[in-house]
Amino acid sequence: MHQENPQHITRVKSYRPFHSPFDPCPPIGQKYYSTPPNLFMNFQPPNLEQFQPYEALRRGTLWKALYDFYENPYERKS
Repeated sequence: MHQENPQHITRVKSYRPFHSPFDPCPPIGQKYYSTPPNLFMNFQPPNLEQFQPYEALRRGTLWKALYDFYENPYERKS
């Protein structure tokens, strides 16, 4: 059975959609998608560090290990 090395896990992944030579539209280019941290946890370990209640409401999760900041890959960096 193949196990992923945690050092090779990336939060944002990308792919390039197929573009047919007969397609009249221009190619879309690279597309990006985010993978949340809970996909890489087989189970929730006991005693995970938690946010304070108000901070948990702002971040959308109680556990710090499951928090994933979304950074828009299409946004231009200045």
